[in-house]
Amino acid sequence: MPQVFPDPRRLLDWYDRHHRTLPWRAPPGRLGDPYRVWLSEIMLQQTTVQTVVPYFLTFLDRWPTIQALAAADLDDVLTRWAGLGYYARARNLHRCARAVAEQGGIFPDDEDSLRALPGIGAYTAAAIAAIAFGRKATVVDGNVERVMARLFAITDPLPGVKPRLKERAAELTPDERPGDYAQAVMDLGATICTPRTPACALCPWRDPCLARRRGIAADLPAKTAKPVRPTRHGAAFWTIGPDGVVLLRRRPEKGLLGGMMEIPSTPWREMPWSLEEALAFAPSRTRWTVLPGSVIHVFTHFRLEMTVLRGRVSDADPDLGTWCPVGRLGDQALPTIMRKLAHHAQSES
Repeated sequence: MPQVFPDPRRLLDWYDRHHRTLPWRAPPGRLGDPYRVWLSEIMLQQTTVQTVVPYFLTFLDRWPTIQALAAADLDDVLTRWAGLGYYARARNLHRCARAVAEQGGIFPDDEDSLRALPGIGAYTAAAIAAIAFGRKATVVDGNVERVMARLFAITDPLPGVKPRLKERAAELTPDERPGDYAQAVMDLGATICTPRTPACALCPWRDPCLARRRGIAADLPAKTAKPVRPTRHGAAFWTIGPDGVVLLRRRPEKGLLGGMMEIPSTPWREMPWSLEEALAFAPSRTRWTVLPGSVIHVFTHFRLEMTVLRGRVSDADPDLGTWCPVGRLGDQALPTIMRKLAHHAQSES
């Protein structure tokens, strides 16, 4: 079956009529604001548009410029990021803001210079260069990979086929309106060429799409089977001090949830903890009560199951960490798993 090469102009015509209205986007034909484009692209990594929109608006309201974000306290940034996950993004966001502010608050407009900034990889650099500066750049996210796999009926599985899909995407990227084109392909994947039930009859590229013509669109892109997500176990210590304050501490800067605040806990490991083993990591020598039930949180590569132990101490020793009134926990940079643990501890009190 001969391939009819997809026409980028046809997709751009579709985008002009059917583009999504998003708070970080400029209208078709206009360049996006670099700060808004960068902020949204960092937030959208591994996260859906629906989830990102309220966070984006909160950040923009509190820090309307790159200089304002650069001057912000990191804990404030982490607190408002809580719930988006992948917290290294928030730390790099802050570092990048400071790096750009030191350069006069002006983002560089080419991919190589953008990639030299903290937290900006190949995809994000291409997106900023194309959308904010009109540079011809190949922007490839999961939506674009899906569209390319179907257009050209590429049946090799992800992730190994990613370079081939990017080559195809590069072949289609036009010299004119590359930013609009990048957003158009992403919109096509998000609204028409969806993962399970693509609306092929509405697609501006339905005629050249080989997967549609072969009846295999819903099967692509193929994916290598993922390994079973393992379970890890831990025990957290809900330590209550005088006047109802509770103990928090800061996690190491490097590693999972780096730099965030946490409820003190054991390490997370494959085997469940016995009470005797867990108590070796307790922050204080006091009477600990194991609360009923457990808290479960799913990370990208593993499932975490946590037991909560409650104890009271007579002295809020500052050497143990930060003591926080329960009513002010929302002001702390607590990741989602720690908020779950706090909720469980309070509900079982």
